[in-house]
Amino acid sequence: MFEKLIAFFSNPSTYEKPMPKADRDNVIGALMVQTAKADRAYFFEETETIHRVLSERHNIGPIDAAKMCATCERLEEVMPDTVELAAILREAVGTDELEDALRALWRIAFAYGIERDEQDAFLHKVEAMLGVTPERAKALHDEVISTKLDLVKIHS
Repeated sequence: MFEKLIAFFSNPSTYEKPMPKADRDNVIGALMVQTAKADRAYFFEETETIHRVLSERHNIGPIDAAKMCATCERLEEVMPDTVELAAILREAVGTDELEDALRALWRIAFAYGIERDEQDAFLHKVEAMLGVTPERAKALHDEVISTKLDLVKIHS
């Protein structure tokens, strides 16, 4: 850590952060960021939902979730190829965890209450890359919608 501080203060304009680790957790987070940005916008509600999903998935507090989100955003910046991210995820997890990841991505897509065509198309592309059948993808999509509607009823 001391070396990093010296490198930064010696020449802050050329200091580069190391690339985040492309493990399954960060890759899922990077795909969440890509899902949020698929409509060429990145709204507060989406960021907040990403933080909540990361917190739930990893049983971490809000500060750690925000830090992890920042790491995932950085990974998404340096490794924006969705095909490559999907390949890493496909090889790193089993079917149940893959479906869990897709549920998380759909939660991001519905973060501000409407389904955007760009995000919908992006997620269908990701589902295909991950080898999820259209029927199963539709079931996961509908499951997230029904859960979201149940939450709205509870809070109303």
